[in-house]
Amino acid sequence: MNATAAALLGLLHDGPMTGWDLMARAADRIGNFWTLTQSQVYRELTRMTEQELVTAGKPGPRDRKPYTITRAGRAAFAEWVAADPADDQVRAPLLLTINFADHLPPARLAEIIATQRSRHAERLAEYRRHEQEIDDPRRLATLRFGIRHEQAALDWFDELPGLLDIPL
Repeated sequence: MNATAAALLGLLHDGPMTGWDLMARAADRIGNFWTLTQSQVYRELTRMTEQELVTAGKPGPRDRKPYTITRAGRAAFAEWVAADPADDQVRAPLLLTINFADHLPPARLAEIIATQRSRHAERLAEYRRHEQEIDDPRRLATLRFGIRHEQAALDWFDELPGLLDIPL
């Protein structure tokens, strides 16, 4: 089972949800460290319905169907969550830009880096604001990882002027 399907099954443990509901719940609960696109959600729901991991209910408003996790879905999720997680894969578009920065004027690269640094600083501030609101230790653990990740990113941004030999 892929991680996207597993995430959807994990969310469906909270009760029946439409694809739209799943997108909203995922954005709220795991969106800071795992992204789901609408096409992924609906593709996985279709596949999981075919595999009988979820059942689709009768369409409601706007033809939205609520999905419910089945016993087989709970078993598949339990197996997935108990397994060793896959290795992390860093996918950072900024790193691609920096890698190919010899094709950019230095001033443009400096603008891109400044914008990205600002976004990381904003995310760190947001995470720190939410830290006091969380009482679930599992969610707090993931938030604290995010805090440390953003702080490490800001430390790295502070090194860039010397590494890239450009004023930022």
